[in-house]
Amino acid sequence: MNIQIFGKPKCFDTKKAQRFFKERGIKYQFVNLSEYGINKRELESVINGVGSIDLILDEKSKDLDSALIKYLAKYEDKIEKILENPKILKTPIVRNGRLATVGYCPDIWKKWE
Repeated sequence: MNIQIFGKPKCFDTKKAQRFFKERGIKYQFVNLSEYGINKRELESVINGVGSIDLILDEKSKDLDSALIKYLAKYEDKIEKILENPKILKTPIVRNGRLATVGYCPDIWKKWE
């Protein structure tokens, strides 16, 4: 298993995801979205794993980019806006190869074990 957790250090669900894997002795790589962001290849892999670009956006975000992205028509424009401002992503994003989840999803992660 090759687990990556993309999240924000102050996000409660991100901390719960880290604890989930730590308690099971599963090594993971934590990527601080606020500091390092996400690259285009990783972002597209997550979108493919989840199924839709809309599922990875944080609808509760107060960032103006979060409201703007809903009105962008082109997929590439949405990708560029996310790459510019990864704070508009819902966290945690947990990736296991081509599989991915958004939010706290322990039932799905158990199936990966």
